[in-house]
Amino acid sequence: MTCLTEYDLLLIGAGHAHLGVLRRWAVVERPPGRIALISSSPFAWYAGLIPAVVAGRASAADAQIDLQSLCRAAKVDLIVSPLQSLSAAQQQVQLDDGCTLRGKWLSLNVGAQNKAPEQTGDAMQVVAVKPFDTFINTWQQWQADPKPLGIIGAGVAGVELAFALAEQVPQLMLMCSGHLLERQSPALRLRALGQLRMRGVYVREDCPVTRIQERDLYSEKEHVWSGSRLILASGLKALPWLALSGLGCDERGYVLVAPTLQSYTHPPVFAVGDCASLSGVRKNAVRAVEQAAVLTNNLNAALRGLPLKPYRPGKQRLTLLDTGDDGAMFEWRGYTANGPLYGRWKRWRDETFVRRHRL
Repeated sequence: MTCLTEYDLLLIGAGHAHLGVLRRWAVVERPPGRIALISSSPFAWYAGLIPAVVAGRASAADAQIDLQSLCRAAKVDLIVSPLQSLSAAQQQVQLDDGCTLRGKWLSLNVGAQNKAPEQTGDAMQVVAVKPFDTFINTWQQWQADPKPLGIIGAGVAGVELAFALAEQVPQLMLMCSGHLLERQSPALRLRALGQLRMRGVYVREDCPVTRIQERDLYSEKEHVWSGSRLILASGLKALPWLALSGLGCDERGYVLVAPTLQSYTHPPVFAVGDCASLSGVRKNAVRAVEQAAVLTNNLNAALRGLPLKPYRPGKQRLTLLDTGDDGAMFEWRGYTANGPLYGRWKRWRDETFVRRHRL
């Protein structure tokens, strides 16, 4: 049985930017029209608390935001269903249950996937950090029988996971194609590298893993590591259905957007966060949270027929990196430090974000 439901606005995905939009609508009057949020889960995960969950310092529930309560407060319908396809030309989405939803305006905040090397055989258990619910469930199963573990990817996510897991597995190897924390300051990179080595984490830089063959990892023809469990915290790749939607995408499959966060080829479609490609803007959770304010303004304006405003990336922000031991590393304009004081600061920031979205 098929059905077609019309909306004025469809929010597709419960990423950090859409959470910010819903929170603002819950405390300030939302724009007119029928609005729905489509999510594959009734909960949204806050990425900043994932390392604490893995380290056992927070429960899974501590990192989750109940979408039903948030949507109710924002007077937005919640539709819990995986998305099957999107047609930009028709401005409609097909859900797994066969229902079709059409919106006068669409907004995408669906994230991205972790890249995975080519794999031969099934001797290596591989789990990507995203989606978070699959990752957390898999890690909880692995905890019952600790074994040597590899992590591919040494950005902030990979390094925080390495700190969280260092004392929970008999051996931990962290591998990356470039330098550890490549986008961070040299001072923070050196501090993190020293701390990881003190925790017994083996770090392999400039080592792009290109192939998984049974229990072995290879960088081209060079053997890198052997084991049976691997976490992918590596670079991102676009969700495949974006390129099939008819939206204009860049060479990597991300939606090309203008400064107003609208698709260049289909202006009734907005895209933010990791699924969007905006010149000069890096993909990270900080930018997604930052985009929420402009997205809220522009969705309000679109539904009221008013002019839109451009998004301008904020200036350099401080970095707080969870070290898995109730502490954190701090970096601001080249100055770095670490210790429990910064850990308390990071926990306060993370818990504040979750608390603000529990309405």
